[in-house]
Amino acid sequence: MTIFDVSIGALTGGATELDRYRGSVVLVVNVASRCGLTPQYAELQNLWERYRDRGFAVVGVPCDQFGGQEPGTADEIQEFCRTNYGVTFPVTEKVEVNGPGRHPLYRELVGAGDDIQWNFEKFVVAPDGTVAARFAPGTAPDDSELIATIEKLLPH
Repeated sequence: MTIFDVSIGALTGGATELDRYRGSVVLVVNVASRCGLTPQYAELQNLWERYRDRGFAVVGVPCDQFGGQEPGTADEIQEFCRTNYGVTFPVTEKVEVNGPGRHPLYRELVGAGDDIQWNFEKFVVAPDGTVAARFAPGTAPDDSELIATIEKLLPH
C-alpha cells in the first residue's frame, strides 16, 4: 500500500483521488492558516506552478493539532488560501496527523518514523508512492535541497 491507495476527502467535498498522482512526484504538506509558517502557502503555490506540467503535485492537508492554528471551516480555509495566497493546488479535508486519530494518509507517510513536529512538515513522495524525503516545517518550499530532491524524481 502507498499514499496512492489512500482515500481522503477534498476540502470542498467529495474525494481527493490520490491515485491520479500515481507516476508523479507529490509534495504532501500539513498546512494551517494561523501559523507563523503560513506564508509558505505562497512558495508552495509557486513550486506547484513551476513543476506541475512536469509530473509534480502539491497536496495541502489542513490540520488543527498544533496550537489550534487551523480552526476554520472548510469554506473559511478555502477562502483564506485563495484570497491571501492564490492557492490553486489541491487541499484536502482537515485531518489529524498524529495520535490515535491519525489519518491513514499520515500513517503511510510516517510509517515507523517520528510524529509530525508542527505545521508545514513536508513529505516528498516518489512516483511509485514511496516516501523519498521528509523535510522539517521550517524548511522553505524553495529550499535548494528540497528542489533538488523533487527534480531528481521528476519523470524525464
